[in-house]
Amino acid sequence: MLIKERYKAFVEYFSTHNPDAQTELNYGNPFELLIAVILSAQCTDKRINQVTPALFERYPNPESLAASSSDEVFTYIKSVSYPNNKAKHLVGMAQKLLSEFHGEIPEKVEDLVKLPGVGRKTANVISSVVFHNPAMAVDTHVFRVADRIGLTNKATTPLAAEKQLVKHLPKDTIAMAHHWLILHGRYICLARSPKCDICPISYFCRYFERNKKAKLVHKD
Repeated sequence: MLIKERYKAFVEYFSTHNPDAQTELNYGNPFELLIAVILSAQCTDKRINQVTPALFERYPNPESLAASSSDEVFTYIKSVSYPNNKAKHLVGMAQKLLSEFHGEIPEKVEDLVKLPGVGRKTANVISSVVFHNPAMAVDTHVFRVADRIGLTNKATTPLAAEKQLVKHLPKDTIAMAHHWLILHGRYICLARSPKCDICPISYFCRYFERNKKAKLVHKD
């Protein structure tokens, strides 16, 4: 199957079956989403959603978070991964928002990555979810699934995968495709034991094609 055909099949399936896909992180405004995404690095959305209600109540805006200490923030997020670093990042992020961006979440990726704790993936999430820009955030799920189903080819880094996905996806689907890939990787295309037997897109999946052929060869 040609690369164009894979992308066409991918977009057609998910735009039909999951047209309103969205992040599973709970948030009420862009500031809360930024906090949640920073916390979600190498941690589950489920865990983040457990700790953020109290965190958001204590720090409803950049001013309150910037005036706090990483030690205090730590008490709210100690159950997430790398809480010490993330507590420092959150306070630093809020302080930077106030000092350079007047307390407003910047729209451009190049500005977002200036904030402590915000890498390119987090910046792309904010750019796409908050500002509806055609930005592709590549996390472990996106990186794995895009490679398996054949949307990327020999992409050895998240940035390489991002560039390939942005190049081939229709511009108006890029932000949504991020959620399609994440959710598919979270519930079907698992890292260790992908559920190929129930996968609805196995008919155009390169990983499935290879495994099917391998099983046939082994059977012979």
